[in-house]
Amino acid sequence: MVEWVPLGSGARPVPQPMAAPLIWTAAFGGALALVALVNTTVGPGRPVLALSLLSLLAALLGLCARFTAAPGTAVLCWLSLNGFAIPPAGTLTWAGARDAAWLACLFTATLVGTALARVRHARAAYRRLSTAGGRWTGESPYGPADD
Repeated sequence: MVEWVPLGSGARPVPQPMAAPLIWTAAFGGALALVALVNTTVGPGRPVLALSLLSLLAALLGLCARFTAAPGTAVLCWLSLNGFAIPPAGTLTWAGARDAAWLACLFTATLVGTALARVRHARAAYRRLSTAGGRWTGESPYGPADD
């Protein structure tokens, strides 16, 4: 016997984040493309613009990544920033406080993106669970609350 059920019934799982190697590949390719775009359109030697665009890229990649992918994403974006957005292009340097601040900015952007995605998924899962049983009447299923 065939039992017909609506397709939208049942709990939907929370989406799984993408694997870290995929995020790192996107970070490497995207960072190189963004720095190349900034260097060709605006000109080389604009690290603040490149840093802001790379921070946006890191936050967008964080939306579909795990928290464990954040350090690698930040380092890959920083390598492109340091190697190609600052003259002389093609050489990596370490300028102490400046590069530490840039790494912290990229790392924070990735963590913010990942945290926003986790909160969004948790809220969506909560809404699905709270509306799955029907309308909420305001009464607890465990009886009246004692104040």
